Amino acid sequence: MNPTPINTPELLARLKRAPHEHKGHGGKVLIIGGDAGMTGAIFLAGQAALFSGAGWVVLGALDPNAPSLVVEHPELMIKKADINLITQVSPELIAIGPGLGQSQLAKQLLHFSVDQPLPLVIDADALNLISIDKSLLEKLQKRPNDLTVLTPHPGEAARLLNMTIEEVQIDRQGALAKLVDLSQSIVVLKGQETLIGAPKQISKLCLRGNSGMGVGGMGDVLIGILAAVIAQGLHHHLSVFEATCLAVDIHSEAADTLVDQGVGPIGLTPSEVIHQVRSLINFK
Repeated sequence: MNPTPINTPELLARLKRAPHEHKGHGGKVLIIGGDAGMTGAIFLAGQAALFSGAGWVVLGALDPNAPSLVVEHPELMIKKADINLITQVSPELIAIGPGLGQSQLAKQLLHFSVDQPLPLVIDADALNLISIDKSLLEKLQKRPNDLTVLTPHPGEAARLLNMTIEEVQIDRQGALAKLVDLSQSIVVLKGQETLIGAPKQISKLCLRGNSGMGVGGMGDVLIGILAAVIAQGLHHHLSVFEATCLAVDIHSEAADTLVDQGVGPIGLTPSEVIHQVRSLINFK
């Protein structure tokens, strides 16, 4: 069956806040990554989660020299990523991958994250680690298939499937189906006309997006939006699959809205998209 478009207005309506709601209704998000030289990735993801409505955003940074405070956004809580991180934070959702690297600590944190009975978003080097570690893949396959989201770009998809990028791109729907079958998870196959699939679900197609999104950091922003929307969905009757579809569409629509306003596509920045996402969530 061909993928169907995402019904963003209907999904977004369920995120609206009632007057009595507090930060607990926004969800508690832990984002793990940011090894040495790559802390920008986790900070972008954290800012995106903050501007997308998460109630708490905690960043677990692997870089021991990472700043303990983001001056522009002191709302972000930054902790040293160690093996006790998840226990200390007690999040409702974990996102792992932005700037994670492939160190031994990164592997340990990914194993521990996959073991948690929580919604889990996996991106970037976390996907690359899964592609070379059979035990991680086996753990992933045993998780409830409605709690895990993988967000590969074509290169990461190719590594997971032991294919070439060209083979992924020639048959993106086929590659999506193979990724879903391999991981038993929700999969966001990024790229032009992003596809979202999951076990026992009709796949979805994102018809938005533009060439300005092909820039470093845009995927990190998507991870933050995904984390925030899924966390809110836990308290607003959105399944993880529905929240994933909504987050993907809002991310792309934010970029399109900026281009319509004369911002880009050349030179469009992930930071600009973050602010536009907040506007869409509140005023659409």
